[in-house]
Amino acid sequence: MLTAARPPTILPERQDFSAEADRARLSKVALKAYKRLVEHWGLTGQQAAALLDVSTSTWERLKQGGKDKSLSQDQLTRISALVGIYKGLHLLFADDMADRWPKLDNKGPLFARMNPIESMMRGGIPQMLEVRRYVDAVRGGL
Repeated sequence: MLTAARPPTILPERQDFSAEADRARLSKVALKAYKRLVEHWGLTGQQAAALLDVSTSTWERLKQGGKDKSLSQDQLTRISALVGIYKGLHLLFADDMADRWPKLDNKGPLFARMNPIESMMRGGIPQMLEVRRYVDAVRGGL
């Protein structure tokens, strides 16, 4: 019995922010989203800068739109993780708790008795990704 050959499966390219063209294209919208997130979460300039892993003065320039250069791969990854957390929290909570939760002290082992913002400032990208997985798991998205 002959069977028709299956056409090869074409997988979409995985976004990894390594290409300069991608970073240039995505930087402006990523910063816009991050500025909104900072406002909604009520972060200080120092917290916003630390989460993005830049100096406070660099954050102030970025916030004002005074820098036309592309964000780095790490910075886009950080913003992506934080926006994912923001979205997950807004799917989980129907009230202002979604924007208060990141600054509430947390006794869970993932947070070491810190609030999620502090834990992500200390733990960087790996902790941001863990917090995102945690929020997704709590809302049943995993």
